[in-house]
Amino acid sequence: MSTPPDTFLSLHTAVVLLAAVVIGMVIGCLTVLTGAPIAAAAIAGVLSAGGSVPALHTLIG
Repeated sequence: MSTPPDTFLSLHTAVVLLAAVVIGMVIGCLTVLTGAPIAAAAIAGVLSAGGSVPALHTLIG
């Protein structure tokens, strides 16, 4: 029997990054709905996604 090939990302990493992307998209959309410029919404989404990664890593892990 041969061993399966190594995966690129572990399941834990994939779940954490996917949840961070979803959080960033939600925050970005909510920021646009407040009337802020799209650039400001993109910055808010990226910052919230990046900021949520350590918390999600701790909570999900």
